[in-house]
Amino acid sequence: MPQRELASELTQAARLLRIAARRLRVLRTLAWGPGVAEQFFAQGAQELPKVRYRPFNPQPSLEFVNRARALLGSRSLPEQWLRRSAADIEQSAHMLASVGTPDFFRYGRELYGAPSDPVLDGTTTSLALANRLDRILARVDPEGMGPPVEPLDAQALATRLSEATRALLGEHAPPVVVVKHLSAKAVAGTRRISVNAQARFTEADVQQLLMHEAMVHVASGLNGRAQRKLPLLEVGHPGTTRTQEGLAVFSELISGAMTPHRFRRLAGRVRAIQMSIDGADFIQVYRFFLERTDDPEQSFEDARRVFRGGVLTGGAPFTKDGVYLDGLLRVYNFLRAAIWLHRNDVVPLLFCGRLDLEDIPALALLTRQKICRPPQFLPPWASDQRFLVSYMAFSGFLNRIHLDTIRKHYADLLTLC
Repeated sequence: MPQRELASELTQAARLLRIAARRLRVLRTLAWGPGVAEQFFAQGAQELPKVRYRPFNPQPSLEFVNRARALLGSRSLPEQWLRRSAADIEQSAHMLASVGTPDFFRYGRELYGAPSDPVLDGTTTSLALANRLDRILARVDPEGMGPPVEPLDAQALATRLSEATRALLGEHAPPVVVVKHLSAKAVAGTRRISVNAQARFTEADVQQLLMHEAMVHVASGLNGRAQRKLPLLEVGHPGTTRTQEGLAVFSELISGAMTPHRFRRLAGRVRAIQMSIDGADFIQVYRFFLERTDDPEQSFEDARRVFRGGVLTGGAPFTKDGVYLDGLLRVYNFLRAAIWLHRNDVVPLLFCGRLDLEDIPALALLTRQKICRPPQFLPPWASDQRFLVSYMAFSGFLNRIHLDTIRKHYADLLTLC
């Protein structure tokens, strides 16, 4: 097929998949009303929540997926990318159509993975990382680690975050608004960044949300919106979530915005998902979080994130919150390999839209063919890669060092003081 004809069909297929993906309102479909928490606490937190979901009709999305597939072959890298995206969107539609059943977990695990699933080395898991972070960070006393933590209310946080976002994104920065009900502390899109009025914030949250929400989710969305020939890159779907959230957490880490509290909270979510897979019900997971936070409302919210759409009696959770650590491992290893291979030229491509790591070869090819546009908006660590390259070169060598002997030596040494 001539390149011009193939490019036209890729654009048509990407447009159809964009429409299919936009119909997948995952978090909206899985949302619990505020009355669920009120009833749970009115019953003394002793009975499983009572949740109803609106039925989801997968057919409209599936029809657009099938129309896109009809335009695609399977030989070229771009066609393979769009076929993978079609499969993920199809899987997502089936997942949303099966809320409240064990099938919801089966479909969701294919999209988001599970804590015990290994990354590419066939051994390392996000559950192992979560357990290690928990063991180390549970013993960390935040006092004396830095300046006193200054609390911020939601409006003050929104003001600070808006100023910081405008400084990096200029006129393209979306407004930051405070809303009453939100599934997280903050949620970002290209049109606005929403901040949870009920959440508690600190000064550290400004930088964390700037690097995570604004400079990954918003920046990737803005870059995707500019992809006139590949409109699918504007929208995320569950098949891209692992990479997008992993990239966002890596952005926190590499920019110095990660805190022990934040890291341990991510670890707790992974452990809670595994607990539910192993059979723990909502109340058991709620109590797991309550032991960690001593905050009933926050513990309910954390447990809700694990069980939304799934089975409250256990065995079939929503595994999406596991992607923060799983995706971090994958993105970190991708970047480490890219630097070792002297291919740091592909780093900006991570931000040309909402994508999966496996899409990079196709998007690199399409960039050379002037079909995919290079990203305009990048976080500071990706636009100026000098620290990134230096850090990855050093950290790659550290992995060769056997820590056990060194740790024993310094454990003995530090007993002397």
